[in-house]
Amino acid sequence: MRSFKDYRPENAPSESETLKKAVTASDPALESSAAELTRKIAAAYNGKNSNEMLRNILSEAERSKRAGTLSNAEIDAFYEQFSPLLDGGQRRKLKSVVERLKRI
Repeated sequence: MRSFKDYRPENAPSESETLKKAVTASDPALESSAAELTRKIAAAYNGKNSNEMLRNILSEAERSKRAGTLSNAEIDAFYEQFSPLLDGGQRRKLKSVVERLKRI
């Protein structure tokens, strides 16, 4: 060993194994926050029309995305949680909104 940078303990996973595990492992905290976000949105917009709801969701999501408090992974988790509740047209509309938000 020439430096601390080169040190690898015995039986330590390689960087590629660690990266593969991080990418494929589910994140319970992220799933929980997406579920909580879905519940909050459903409660806040109960009885309101879809256009008003969509405008408010977009506005809040854009604000959060620009502030750095909303990640693309959280947007995807929200879509996965919320999309089964929608019909085909609504799902396509939500998907286009999600793609727009992810580009911000």
